[in-house]
Amino acid sequence: MSLPYLTKLIKTLAPFVGASVVVEPRWGIVAQIKYQNGVVRSLRYLSLDLNPVGSSDIAKDKDYAKFFLKKAGYLVAPSKTFFKDSWAKSIGSKETLARAAEYAKNSGYPLIVKPNSQSQGLEVSLVWNEKELRKVFKRICGIDKVILLEKYLPGYDYRVVVLDDEIISAYERVALSVVGDGKNSILKLLKLKQKKFITGGRDTKINFKDSRIKLKLKHQGFTFNKVLPKGNKVYLLDNANLSTGGDAIDVTDTMHSSFKKIAINLTRDMGLRIAGVDIMVTKGSIAEDVKNSKYYIVEINAAPGLDHYVTTGVKQKKIVEAMYLKVLIALGKKD
Repeated sequence: MSLPYLTKLIKTLAPFVGASVVVEPRWGIVAQIKYQNGVVRSLRYLSLDLNPVGSSDIAKDKDYAKFFLKKAGYLVAPSKTFFKDSWAKSIGSKETLARAAEYAKNSGYPLIVKPNSQSQGLEVSLVWNEKELRKVFKRICGIDKVILLEKYLPGYDYRVVVLDDEIISAYERVALSVVGDGKNSILKLLKLKQKKFITGGRDTKINFKDSRIKLKLKHQGFTFNKVLPKGNKVYLLDNANLSTGGDAIDVTDTMHSSFKKIAINLTRDMGLRIAGVDIMVTKGSIAEDVKNSKYYIVEINAAPGLDHYVTTGVKQKKIVEAMYLKVLIALGKKD
């Protein structure tokens, strides 16, 4: 059985802090870390015992997280939550698809539609009209009972990883894209990109049947069969998650101190010790003073998955290993 990246990494690093790891053998996604001083900590897929459970749960809920971020004075994109019919009925709400369509009409398209409690960019979609909204809304109802409609404010998308008042890594996330060579179709270029992921040791699997890709191409006047001129770049998704095929550009060393301060303070204000803070910069860049930029907080992730990031380079691999060594040391301390 092939263990998930984090499970393998924790098993490799544990001996350096005098700990042993017991992994559940069937699936390999849960484990216990046992220290010589008697401390026992748990791992479940990407989650470790470093963050308080309540704070982690709030961070996973995009709507709740937005509420507390706004109360703490952080900028977030305007949004509103709506519900799956069965859930709306059980909680006595009328905020269902019909209300969502009305809200979208009044707010103006395009809008970002996302499931409230999912991660890794699952089903996050950009919709341009009511027909697309209804289709995406119903699809998300299959995986979540709460749906978030958010104002579309495009810009440069950054993930900043914080651990105990320290910036561990920061990188720009670039949405899945292909660059034309004048010979191959977009579909062929996408398949070549998938092969490149595999040969590079990256386990990202591009979903060639993802309806969001076809929709994105449609709005650009393309299909999978289109042969792009050499050098022409086409984006295939509107979310920039590495798990959906996005690319990472490291900005750890160039990130401005003002943005570092925001990410560190935000993590603390949300009751977390480790977090992935997603920042969208709509004017300027993360390398500039925040006073000269425009930005907002997209989300905060209490269990930042770095399994895709780690495959983007040797430097990134070392950053992740060093971070989790610090995490293991912190976990081993008695409460």
